[in-house]
Amino acid sequence: MIPPDGRPLGRVLVTGAAGFVGQWLLPALTANASALFALATDPVTAAPIPGVPAVPQGVTWLLGDLRDETYVSRVVATARPDTVIHLAAISHLPTAAANPALAWDVNVTATARLLFELERHGGDPTVLIVGSAEQYGRDASHVMPLAEQAIQVPRTVYAATKAAQEVLALQAWRASGLRVIVARSFNHSGAGQPPRFLLPALVQRARALATAPAGTPMPVGNRSPVRDFLHVSDVVAGYISLCQRGMPGEAYNVASGTGWSVQQILEKVLARTGSRAVPTEDPTLVRPVDVPVLIGDPRKLQHATAWRAQRSLDDIIEDLIHAATF
Repeated sequence: MIPPDGRPLGRVLVTGAAGFVGQWLLPALTANASALFALATDPVTAAPIPGVPAVPQGVTWLLGDLRDETYVSRVVATARPDTVIHLAAISHLPTAAANPALAWDVNVTATARLLFELERHGGDPTVLIVGSAEQYGRDASHVMPLAEQAIQVPRTVYAATKAAQEVLALQAWRASGLRVIVARSFNHSGAGQPPRFLLPALVQRARALATAPAGTPMPVGNRSPVRDFLHVSDVVAGYISLCQRGMPGEAYNVASGTGWSVQQILEKVLARTGSRAVPTEDPTLVRPVDVPVLIGDPRKLQHATAWRAQRSLDDIIEDLIHAATF
């Protein structure tokens, strides 16, 4: 049963805490967590990024590798978490494709190790497993926006690992009662996201060509895919809401319900930066396995938690332009 005010977060353990989403999540947790434990391979040492909330004081950093069984056992025993938010992953599609064995080891086997240790140490924590919209892939039966019951036909190594991670996590819920909740996150961005991802990459290139002569080529990939974008602050709010009010054993889309083509996004970026460059397709940036359209139906999440997206695509672009991320 979920208490009327939602489950208390208590002692919170965040994996992948030094990553892009982790650095937004830690400050957002401080109001409701009684203690914060952050897992990462390396500490956050970079200079603060304008627009990114500062990492709060009082976080206990537990540095190591989730592929190390001894380390995982030690951090679970140390943190004794009431809530676990599992962000750690190889999340960049080309990186996963370039080393599938590593992607499976980090995204799936390390998750299995974490879930096993949580079961072994007891304590009945709530465990949020962060998956991806890429799990849905492309199928003739798909109708946009995608609801959670849509068939999953992953087309990339990354998507396959995330689908497998979800199967593994829900099996743990069915077998042991470990209170697992799954988030299927659609595209998200904001200040601090590295430029190997779509939106910061487009902003970086447009800014670099802002004063270039009209007609200067701007290399881009495929402009036809349609994606559902959320601001990272809305995504972390969704994760916290699911930890408090999500139903164990269920998966939830974290999405806006609105799709934008890469071409539409590009036009917004060029207009905002004042660049008069001409987008030119660069074959090295085109991914043949791109899913044409990925738009998520957020109603299940909204009904369960009363969560609503607060920021727009224009807000994301504005934040990226003003952030010193490049």
